[in-house]
Amino acid sequence: MNEASQERPSRPLLLFGGTGQVGRQLLRALAPLGAVVAPSRADADLTKPDTLRAVIHRVRPAAVVNAAALTNVDRAEREPDLARAVNDVAPTVMAEASRDVGALIVHYSTDYVFDGAASTPYDEHAEPNPINVYGATKLAGERGVAASDAPHFIIRTSWVYSAEGNGFVATLLRQLNESRPVRVVTDQVGSPTWSQSLADSTAGILRTVATPTDFRVPRDDWGVYHLGGSGEASRFEIAQEVISARAISASAPVVIPTSAAEFNAVAPRPAYSALFNRRAAERFGIRLDNWRVELRRMLASQPT
Repeated sequence: MNEASQERPSRPLLLFGGTGQVGRQLLRALAPLGAVVAPSRADADLTKPDTLRAVIHRVRPAAVVNAAALTNVDRAEREPDLARAVNDVAPTVMAEASRDVGALIVHYSTDYVFDGAASTPYDEHAEPNPINVYGATKLAGERGVAASDAPHFIIRTSWVYSAEGNGFVATLLRQLNESRPVRVVTDQVGSPTWSQSLADSTAGILRTVATPTDFRVPRDDWGVYHLGGSGEASRFEIAQEVISARAISASAPVVIPTSAAEFNAVAPRPAYSALFNRRAAERFGIRLDNWRVELRRMLASQPT
């Protein structure tokens, strides 16, 4: 690709999921690229495809960015029909409507499309084989987007965190502030990804394909991209890094190593789902820093 474009498309960008931990960062990161329209749930209900289609046809955006999903893995296992509606049908409809109005679609997916049998990070050529409903419905959504024939970037990410909300790191920070022992899984490994870096990397890709009116993506550049924090870690290692960065100490163990089996989760999780960001680096020069660097950067930006 050419050097990053400074163009700002005249048509707006349409963002679904603007209130989530990635969506909030996208509102900031995408703003330099054009006006960002983020419909409310009342205007765009992920379980009502006609509302999604109507919004896209009304706004006629240059790009649709879908950061909305049912990400609660256990809830997806308990409510597969809801998971299918939100993670499969909704993005497929978004992609078809994007094609109708000549828009690029950016759709976020997950490392949980893999079964965890690997021992080295998965790149974009690895064969998906989900082991839970969440992963299966996200993979179906990927395939629906790809089949729409709309220009598309499908961005798989892993273990997204921020300091807010109910994610692992945010919850851990609240628990550690209470100075009580916390049980943390040691036998699941992924690529921790700061939501801010994920949003900034997405915007960086879009800048390279921006024109004065829209986003132009050669067909060879359509498809799946991995954007996870560089390196790999267990949740226990993440917790240790948080404790080290915050200089937390206690007379009793703050973090208790625990196996995944002891949590008796409803849905199985892949034991290993680290990602290798091969294609984003090769095509767009996008590289995320090591997860430890990113985590400490995020922690340093927060009040202690």
